[in-house]
Amino acid sequence: MKRLFFTIFLLIAFGSLAYSQTFYGTNNLKTFREGRENEFRNKDESPLKKQDFAEFKGLNYFAENKRFAVKATFTRTSDEKYFQMPTSSGKSKKFVKYGVLEFKLNGKKQKLNVYQTDAEVLKKNPEYADLLFVPFKDSTNGEKTYAGGRYIDIKAPTNNEVILNFNLAYNPNCAYGNDRYNCPIPPKENNLQVKIEAGEKVYKEADGKH
Repeated sequence: MKRLFFTIFLLIAFGSLAYSQTFYGTNNLKTFREGRENEFRNKDESPLKKQDFAEFKGLNYFAENKRFAVKATFTRTSDEKYFQMPTSSGKSKKFVKYGVLEFKLNGKKQKLNVYQTDAEVLKKNPEYADLLFVPFKDSTNGEKTYAGGRYIDIKAPTNNEVILNFNLAYNPNCAYGNDRYNCPIPPKENNLQVKIEAGEKVYKEADGKH
């Protein structure tokens, strides 16, 4: 019952079932992609519209590219206040900036903020307290990837070194045409001026193929 309540809450709050599924936050690409596929094929959890569910042939991915599994330096931020992150529906959801990840791609320095959800949610569900949220945009959005950006979930770091694997990047639920979700919009600070050709692609390509 507790799990069911939490799943429903997050479906409404985040537009993603990320925190109700054990494969979110994993570093194992095979485990993650299998989990995503199973979630989409489950009528009780799938974000697909009814007309798309029967024709679902799998998600679209870039081929795994180890160049996009980067070593990042993590810095924990302090004295941060909760803020309301806008969502695709026009509503907002409560987050706090948890830390910063600094890394290099194509020889250029990059930075992403890492967020944690509302403390009241975590207090009621402490088993999810070690998952952090990394929403981001990049130069592939609107072409090869979803225009609204993508997400990565990571476990809270225990030291200052993190492997940030963009092969694990996934689309928010609202990327699948269903308007019942509130998907957080990546803050401007998390807009990367580089092409991240890794992770999940757009669901339907220009020619209509899945």
